[in-house]
Order: sequence, then structure tokens, then C-alpha cells
Amino acid sequence: MFKRVLYIYVVLISVVSYAQVKDTIPTKDDYIFLKAGDTLNIQLDEVMLLPRTTFKTKEDAVYYYWMKKKVLKAYPYAMLASRRLDTLNSRLDKIKNKRRKRKYIKIVQRYLEGEFTDQLKKLTRTEGRILIKLIHRQTGKTAFQQIKTLRSGWRAFWYNATANLFKLSLKTPYKPEAVNEDFLIEDILQRAFINDRIVEQAPKLKINLQKMYSFHKGYINVEEYKAMFSKLRRKQSRKKSK
Repeated sequence: MFKRVLYIYVVLISVVSYAQVKDTIPTKDDYIFLKAGDTLNIQLDEVMLLPRTTFKTKEDAVYYYWMKKKVLKAYPYAMLASRRLDTLNSRLDKIKNKRRKRKYIKIVQRYLEGEFTDQLKKLTRTEGRILIKLIHRQTGKTAFQQIKTLRSGWRAFWYNATANLFKLSLKTPYKPEAVNEDFLIEDILQRAFINDRIVEQAPKLKINLQKMYSFHKGYINVEEYKAMFSKLRRKQSRKKSK
């Protein structure tokens, strides 16, 4: 959606190009001649300026970068889910028979389970929660809605019930304009896109970045993660004392 500013890049390329052809004879095609009153229009890429991140303490920055690792690990799976669903829906549109559609969906499901189950099992609970949110971001539907559409409401119910056992919900929507964790996820993604850390895939969910950054003003709130780790440490401490 948003591209980096290419001004410095263009300048550097110009310098390199000059160095490579400095021994050649310039022609009139190498220059643009302007007369008084002429107008030169140069089209620049769209620029996304992000506010400076603000941390209360150095410890807060550590938690933010911990979250960053989780987001960058989950994002490729969400991209892949979006591409697979686009392909699946495109092929389903060509199949008119309902029975053949159900059969095709089951074949694709078995293939995907065989290809990705072992990888997804390695995700932590936090990474799984982030992935559920990113699936909504990339596909435009929550994981629950996707299962309900492709399989059945009953199947979606039981899948969600299973997820609830691990304190996850397939119904969790992605709301970066309002939910703090979702804001952190989106902020991490936007900075990673700008810095070319990851390749951007346009989301199918509409996200109002201006509204999001205006609301949060670049402030990084990681209190929920600090509380989560504090609770975990207490549990580990009690186990050791027994």
C-alpha cells in the first residue's frame, strides 16, 4: 500500500550511472532543456510518515521487540492463508456441483494439514493469537467466518471450542484503531514494510492508519505483556518452592 521514498535511491543511482558512463560522449537525449516559463513535473511515490515510538522505560522497549519477533514470525502464515484462500475460492467458482465442491474442499484441507500442521504446532500461544488476528487482516474474514463459509457452522463451532481450551478464539477480530495489541501488531508491520524487513501483501481488511496513529500517538503500551510474564514467573516460583 505504502512505498518508501525513493529520492535518496534515485540520487545514488544517478551518481553510479554517471561513474559508469563518464567516458562516453553525451548526446542531446541525455539532458532536459528548460526555457524560462517551462514547468517540470516529477511524480514521486506516496510517502507514509510514522510517528516516533515512545517508551516509558527501556524495559518496555524490550517487550516491544519481543512482540516484534512474534509478529514477523506469524505474518508469512497469514499471507499464505490469504493466497491459498484466493486460489481455493477462484477454483470453487468454476465448480457448479455442490457435492464436487465439498469433495474438493476436503482434498485441499488434507493437503494443507499435511503441509503446515507441523509448522503451526511450533507457534506459541501468543503467536497463534497474532496469526488469528492477521488472518482477519489479510483475508477480510475472521478464522471462524472462513471455516463456517468453507465447511459448516457446526465445524466452526467445534474448532473454536478447541481453540478456547488454549485461551484462543477464532472469532477474534482485528481492530488496530481501537485495540492496543492490534495497534502494536500493525505498527510493527508498517515499520517492517518501510524498512524492507518483509514483503507487503495488501490486506483485504480496510485499515485506517491515520485514525490509528492519531489515537495512539506512537505511544507503546506493553503493560499486558509485563503482567503476563509476571504471572508466569509467580507460577514458576511456586512450582520450584514445592
